[in-house]
Amino acid sequence: MTHTLKILSIVSATHDVSTIRLEKPSGYSFVPGQATDVAINKDGWTDEKRPFTFTSLQTDPFLEFTIKSYNDHDGVTNQIAKLKAGDQLLLEDPWGAIEYKGEGYFIAGGAGITPFIAIFRQLKKDGKLGGNKLFFANKTEEDIIYKSELSSMLGSNLVNILNKKTAGYEEGFINEAFLAKNVADFTKHFYICGPDPMIKAITDMLLKRGANPEAVVFEK
Repeated sequence: MTHTLKILSIVSATHDVSTIRLEKPSGYSFVPGQATDVAINKDGWTDEKRPFTFTSLQTDPFLEFTIKSYNDHDGVTNQIAKLKAGDQLLLEDPWGAIEYKGEGYFIAGGAGITPFIAIFRQLKKDGKLGGNKLFFANKTEEDIIYKSELSSMLGSNLVNILNKKTAGYEEGFINEAFLAKNVADFTKHFYICGPDPMIKAITDMLLKRGANPEAVVFEK
């Protein structure tokens, strides 16, 4: 089913990421970590559907997405960044395989953090953040989405790793050496989201180190 929804607000989260809040249809239900297909309700764009993850909670009176714009071409995300309150988006029903199954390690690359935002917000609301850890890879400090909120929620269980050498941050990439240093228990759950090559590489590393394939969660 397609829902035509009005944008309530759109604000900058980083230099190239927008937080968009929409009307919420009655009865619309999703699980933290799920996504839906979104299109812009404008001529020439209604058939250009793209998947985006909810960063709001089921109990919020609005739907929220956190969307990175890729302005190297005139695509959907670039068009979304130009929208304003009152414009409309077209949403389908929710879908997705990323769902919280128990305490463990979350591994995100760039905008791949979005499924984990709602999961962490829900866990915080329920008082169940526990010992979950987040490894968050970005190019620069300016690229870290919701840096303050994630730091506030996770404290020392947040490890930011940057490509660019920056004081106070890990430098490099999430590779076998990083995992060996930062993962204390490979029998826990692992949640991975980012570019496909990153997901495959990290999954292979985890399985090599004894992770249970059933405990490695990503969007297939």
